[in-house]
Amino acid sequence: MPRSLATVIMLIATMVWGFAFIAQKSAMDSMGPLTFLASRYLLGGIVILPLAWFEHKRQAEPISKRAWGLIFILSAAFFLGSWLQQAGLLTATVTNAGFLTGLYVFFVPFILTLFFRQKLHYIVWVCAPLALLGLYLLNGARLDNFVVGDFLVMSSAIFWAVHVMLLGYTAALTKRPITVSAVVFILAGLYSLGGGFALETVSLEVLQLGWKEIVYAGLLSTAVGFTLQAIGQQHVPAANAAIILSGESLFAAIGAALVLGERLSMVGYMGAFLIFLAIVLVETVPIIQAKREKKHPIDPVTNLEL
Repeated sequence: MPRSLATVIMLIATMVWGFAFIAQKSAMDSMGPLTFLASRYLLGGIVILPLAWFEHKRQAEPISKRAWGLIFILSAAFFLGSWLQQAGLLTATVTNAGFLTGLYVFFVPFILTLFFRQKLHYIVWVCAPLALLGLYLLNGARLDNFVVGDFLVMSSAIFWAVHVMLLGYTAALTKRPITVSAVVFILAGLYSLGGGFALETVSLEVLQLGWKEIVYAGLLSTAVGFTLQAIGQQHVPAANAAIILSGESLFAAIGAALVLGERLSMVGYMGAFLIFLAIVLVETVPIIQAKREKKHPIDPVTNLEL
């Protein structure tokens, strides 16, 4: 798949997530965070399970033990990121939550450099803080007084960073992005279900009250959005993917404007522009530089064009 197409696919995923934020927030009026997560993830996993089975049967080689280990780690990071974010939304403001979740834009390149010794393209270190600044401006250029929920959401960003780093690699390793997504959804749903029965009141009544939010989040945000992420991330470096995925906040603002009638301030529009600029730069600058170096190779000794 061309990298440009993979980028478009990931942007579609961020659009689905952004528009689903309203459903994610309103579902908390009728059920606990773990109950909601269990419902949406089990629904999403079951829906794509036939596609996952078809994809799995087309591959001659079985999934290795190493790949299964990565899938279990991936599912744990996915569950913890989701739970901490959803639980944080009980007390954190939308303004704070939108910015603090986006901290994974910074965590991904930091972890890749510090712990995995990966050398990243310089444009990543320009665009990561640019996208983070854009998120801050998009959320009104302010942070309200911190409460417990803010720290939960901030902690979730670390697990979302791990999820972004592992997803593309695991999907490419197994050559089964849909299968990986289905297993991760079902495992995260089962973790949430167990936690829901232990810590919350799970009943048909609360599920009936929030069935619209569950269906939307389960089918679109989970089955479609996260599966598109898995497909696209096979062809985009993790640090670049984190910046592209920051577009979720941009689409959340658009969804709030269309559905709730909310309007951005001038500062918010500036933040939206910076996020869009970061996404464009992180994908175009390396391509332009690679084409230029191909036409005019650089002497590694003199740093002059040959």
